[in-house]
This record gives sequence, C-alpha cells and structure tokens, in this order.
Amino acid sequence: MSANPRAVAQAEADADAETITPAVETRIEAIPRGEKAAQFLATVSGDHTFTPEEEKKVLRRIDLRVLPLLLGAYFFQQLDKSSLSYVSIFGLVEDAHLVGQQYSWLGSILYLAQLVMQPIAALVLVKLPTGKVIAAAIFLWGSSLAIMAACTDFPSLLGLRFCLGAFESMIAPSCIAVTQMWWRRGEQTWRAALWNSMNGVTAIVGSLFTYGLGHIHSDTLYSYQTIFMLCGLLTVVYSLLVLIFMPDSPMEAKFLHEREKVVAVERLRANQMGIISREWRWDHVWETLYDVKTWIWFLLIISISGGISTFGSLIITSFGYENFDAILFNLPFGAVQIVVILGGGWLATRLRTKGLVIAGIAAVAAVGTILLLTVSREQKGVLLFGYYLVSCLAGITPLVYAWEAQNTAGDTKRKCTSAVVLIGMCTGNVIGPQLYSLDQAPEYRPGLISNLVMFILVAIIAILADAYLYRLNRRHAKKREAVGKNAQVVDESMLGKEKLQASKALEVEDAGAAGGQNGVDKGFLDTTDLKNEDFIYVY
Repeated sequence: MSANPRAVAQAEADADAETITPAVETRIEAIPRGEKAAQFLATVSGDHTFTPEEEKKVLRRIDLRVLPLLLGAYFFQQLDKSSLSYVSIFGLVEDAHLVGQQYSWLGSILYLAQLVMQPIAALVLVKLPTGKVIAAAIFLWGSSLAIMAACTDFPSLLGLRFCLGAFESMIAPSCIAVTQMWWRRGEQTWRAALWNSMNGVTAIVGSLFTYGLGHIHSDTLYSYQTIFMLCGLLTVVYSLLVLIFMPDSPMEAKFLHEREKVVAVERLRANQMGIISREWRWDHVWETLYDVKTWIWFLLIISISGGISTFGSLIITSFGYENFDAILFNLPFGAVQIVVILGGGWLATRLRTKGLVIAGIAAVAAVGTILLLTVSREQKGVLLFGYYLVSCLAGITPLVYAWEAQNTAGDTKRKCTSAVVLIGMCTGNVIGPQLYSLDQAPEYRPGLISNLVMFILVAIIAILADAYLYRLNRRHAKKREAVGKNAQVVDESMLGKEKLQASKALEVEDAGAAGGQNGVDKGFLDTTDLKNEDFIYVY
C-alpha cells in the first residue's frame, strides 16, 4: 500500500520541527525566558509570512474549534450561577426556611468567593495550561451545584454557593485570556460579545428548563433540588468535552498543522501583547496597580454590577404576575440581552469607540430604571418594558472585558488586570443584592435608586476613558518620535490581511521618508503596554 503523500509531508514537517539544530538553540537562548511564542517560532524554519487566504483558513478553524467551547463554558457558568434566581419563585425561601437577608446572602456569597479567588485565578492562568484549567474548573463547579441538591437549610446552601463561586472564578478570566491568545485585537470585541451573549441564551434556555422542571412534583425532592441536580450533572458532562477538545495555546494546538500554527502565532504579532509566558513577573503586577487604566475598568464594572439579576424574577412577580408567568417573561429578557450584547459589540467595532457605546447603553438602562420607579403597579406592560430596558445593561460587560483585554500587554499584567476587573465585578455583585431586600417588595425603591445613580456614573466614566486612551496614544507617539520612529503608525492588529497589505506599502514609503524605523519588534517580548512605544491603545 502506497503512503499518503500528505501524511508523509506532515510527518517530515513534524520531524523537522522536533530537530533543534545548534543554530536554532542559539536563537532560542537569545529569547527572553518564558516567551513561548517566540521560542516556538525560533524552532520553525522556513518562511513565516502568510497570505490572506492562509490566515482566513486558519481563523476559520480557530473559530470552529475554540469559540464553541468558550460559548458552552460561559453558558454553563451563567446557567449554574443564575439557578438561584430561577428557583427563588419555586418555594426556595419557604422550603429552606430563609429569613431576612439570607436570600440576599446566597446571591452575594458566590461573588464574594469569586472576589477572594481572583488573585489565585490570575496566578493559575499564568502558570498552568489554560485548556486544562478551564476543564477542571467546569467539573468542580458542576459537582458543587449537583451536591447543592442535598442542601435544605441556609448554612449548607451558603457553603455550597461559596464553593460554586470559588470554582466559577476561573471562567471569566479564562475566557478573556483565551480571547487574547487566539484572535487579533480587531477580532476580539466581536468574539467577546459572542461568549458574553450566553447571558441572554441562558436566560431563555434556563427559563424554559426551569419552567418544565418546576412542574415536576415529587414527594422526595423539592423543585429547587431537582433543578440544582440536573444543571450540575449536565455541567460535569460538558467539562469532559472541554478536557478533550480545548487546546492550551496556538503553539500546542493538535487540531492545527505545523504551518497553521505558525500562521496562528504570527498573525498575533501585530497585537504587541505577547501570547503566553508561563512565567510570573512581579514588575507586571506593580505596573497593573499603578496603571490608571486598571482602575478605570474597575470603576466601570463595579458600577454596572447590582442586584437586578438576583432579584429579577422577584421584581417581575411584584408586578402582579404568577410564578410561572414570571419565568416566561424572562424569555424576552434574554432575547433583549442577546440583541444588545451582539449589537453593542458590532457597533463598537464599527465606530471604534467603546466609550460612547457604553455611555449610550447606560443611558437606556437608566431610562428603564426611571420607569420602574415612577410607573404604578397597575401598568404591567410599561413596567415590563422598563425591566427589559434595564436588561440592556448586559451589553456593557463584554465591552469592558474586550476594552481592558485590548489595551493591556504583557502576560502577567494581562492576567492581573483581568483579575482586578473581575474583583470589581464581584465586589459590585456582593454589594448589589444587599441594595435590595425582600422587605422592599413590591416597589424595591431603595435598590432601584442606587442602580440609577450607578448607571449615570458608568456613562461619565466611559467617556473619560476614551479621553485618557487618546492621551496615552499621543504620549507613545512622542516616544516613537524620540527614538527615531514614525510618530504615526498603522495599527495592524485592527486591520484584516487585505487592508493590512495596502497600508504596509504606505508605511514603507513613510518610513523611507523618515529615514527608516529603528528598534526591535516587541510583539513577542512580553513587554507591557506602558513600556512598549509601539503599542497603540484602542477606543
């Protein structure tokens, strides 16, 4: 039987890649320790340039493998986290004998656990393989939710909700890290919007799922126990799929051939962010803390986090609807979230300004909050409309995630910045449910007024963020000019390959007029954004 020529060619390529010559060893030794992308490229001989057709093919393969796994991971995280809200109207308060603020604490404890775990999550994501980390986290939080079915009182529910939050703390920073690791900056906003849109999908699927399970009557299990058990077991099964199919990085992706790995890595050079180092750097940690941008993202995310999600079903029932009606009314709530998240991602990409888009979404949510505060409980339709306007707030979170991800370079700094942002999200969600209380029913005025103030604050901060990034770009332009580079450069990471080729010709002409570009390409040198004059901040 004759050998398959394609298989032979691939085997030869793999053999060449595994053979490290003295020259290759010298190139690797010259690379800063921990630079996995640069080390990988140093072991691969031949031409590293690629055509638009090659890039399009590789991007499609990445989108078909990595993106669906991210979508599923975020879906189950949202489903399991929101299960408390779904079961709240099926007698959880009565069956578990909850009183006072105990239900609020069940909402807050999950985010408190995530807050505590974020520094550990940052360290784990730097040091360990990302794909394996995601699979392990999904398995552990799914198991926690399934075990929660055995809980029938406040202390046990509180303990398992803490475990659920601790393991779920890995997923949001993991999704951000994977988005940074596989896609150009110009592609990241849309991908972040896609996996964040699972919030809306969860609201729809979770509501239908809960609606069906809520009709099951058992002499052995309460309705909330059935929901916890099935959601948890489905999550555990999904974790096995992630373990098998989720790659750890472009350099280690078994679903890509050697040439495709080169394209997958080289196309990210323009990001000027690096890919992975697996080396913890304390200088990156300190820069994260004194970088003004870090705290801009922190304030944005903490201001949009509130108790609306935890008390959503209870707020709808306060309009006068029955339990099952409240569940069904969450369906358009989820649909609105999907439209706003995807629409916001598309609009921010097209307009190239997340600040104004975020401010606009915050204004819409503020209008919805005002309706909930001012309209009488007899006008159910108007109240529902206001509630759905508030749900537009979901479009801000993916924009903040993408914004901080696109404007942070250096492996450790990226993970630490994401940790700070998610600490802000967790802090907001710890405080948020405490702004509401069962005693505030049916108007929930104190909680809604607090959220209204926060939404206005979000719009102001977002506009100021745009202005600050503009200032940073001007500062980097002056640094480039000082070292003999062009002050104005093309941001290749925000262009497709076709547009990039056209801009390259113009850039070469400009470089010739300016006497050429000086310095070293820092795209894979694990340099932070503040210390890399070639880094261009995006709005």
